[in-house]
Amino acid sequence: MTTPWKGAVLVTGTDTEVGKTVVTAAITAAAQAAGMRVAVVKPGQTGTATGEPGDVDSVTRLAAPLTGRTLASYPDPLAPLAAARVAELPPLELYTAVDAIRAEVDKHDLVLVEGAGGLLVPMGLRPSGEPWTVADLAVSLGAPAVVVARAGLGTLNHTALTLEALERRAIPAGVVIGAWPTEPELVHWANLTELVPNLLGALPAGAGAMDPGVFRRSAPGWLTPALYGVLDDWRAWAEDAG
Repeated sequence: MTTPWKGAVLVTGTDTEVGKTVVTAAITAAAQAAGMRVAVVKPGQTGTATGEPGDVDSVTRLAAPLTGRTLASYPDPLAPLAAARVAELPPLELYTAVDAIRAEVDKHDLVLVEGAGGLLVPMGLRPSGEPWTVADLAVSLGAPAVVVARAGLGTLNHTALTLEALERRAIPAGVVIGAWPTEPELVHWANLTELVPNLLGALPAGAGAMDPGVFRRSAPGWLTPALYGVLDDWRAWAEDAG
């Protein structure tokens, strides 16, 4: 039996729009179904000028974490540091984020920290004035990382690069497929075979549009025990998915 991850856990991605928010919601739902107290922290939210809900709002709608926090919001849909500069707003300071997340760790069993874009996107500034990334945040927190990846063409290279960057920093990591297609093709099955050794879960395409009650009941079936799910046989999963 794999011991579920606790404390601060980073949720990053191989790119933008890979499903980080929905995966964060799924882990939240599975962990809370297992009796965990869960907080979700978004260090840097961008693109808020449209008035649409932020990522924490989306997670709250789907999974209702005990606590949801956004540390800094910027109107333009850019990397957080660039968005802060364009809006002439203060960039998020690394240790401000670290302290805020540690405060939630003290009050919760699991704190999911959702990044922005990929692992090395500039998030804010250090006290020295140097930019920091989601990888730097994981190192400072001593947190493992969930890497959300696409199912289709191109994902193997992006996933390998992200995992290698995490390994170089001694950050434990696993992969979740953000959206498994309803009609998978050869490339999807081939990618699945390559990803299985690092795979911690796979969400069905369209999961974020589910009724929240259905989403919460379904989430444990998409994730392995490390993320509070019940998925323990990828061969059986593949047969069901196919």
